[in-house]
Amino acid sequence: MNERILIIEDDEAILRILRRGLAYEGYQVDTAVDGPTGLGLARDTHPDLVILDWMLPGMDGLEVCRRLRTGGSTPIMMLTAKDTLQDRVQGLDAGADDYLVKPFELDELLARTRALLRRTQPERTQVLTFADLTLDTGTRQAIRKGRIISLTAKEYELLELFMRHPRQVLTREMIFDRVWGYDFGGESNVLDVYIRYLRQKLEDEGEMRLLHTVRGVGYVLRENP
Repeated sequence: MNERILIIEDDEAILRILRRGLAYEGYQVDTAVDGPTGLGLARDTHPDLVILDWMLPGMDGLEVCRRLRTGGSTPIMMLTAKDTLQDRVQGLDAGADDYLVKPFELDELLARTRALLRRTQPERTQVLTFADLTLDTGTRQAIRKGRIISLTAKEYELLELFMRHPRQVLTREMIFDRVWGYDFGGESNVLDVYIRYLRQKLEDEGEMRLLHTVRGVGYVLRENP
């Protein structure tokens, strides 16, 4: 099951951007627009991470943060327009694990989200499944029709990315950013080479193709061409 994230934010525009961005990354997203509702949702749904605005109607983010912290260890990322050192200290003292000042870039928030989830759930593993293919994130091993597929580190990262975004067309730029950490540039064929390696391993015994090319855009994991 993918991680569940609760966003408590009363700015509808920011809420919409966060909900869309996090859902695209494969997270389950719940939302609340005031402090008491958010606190209740957090206690009912047990999210893996709470993204919490400081200035909220009903109960401010600091108080929500304090109450959440007394009841558990759910990681909390505080969003705020307050950017003085004293404000940061106040937020962290209330129990926040991270602190992001508005306006922020969505990519930075997503990176911090991944880091927080990694840090707080280091032992958590998942078995991702698509069609007749499974990928164990603990052993980093792929299995297709009972056949164990040995993967290099980069092949594993590439396959995991596709299996976390099934049936979504992933652009070359997004794949480079997520797997290699930077853009190789449009002329690089390293991605095509790795896709070819992966296809060879996944189709070694004549299995149907799952990794398809979307010309001029990127690649997609799906059952049919």
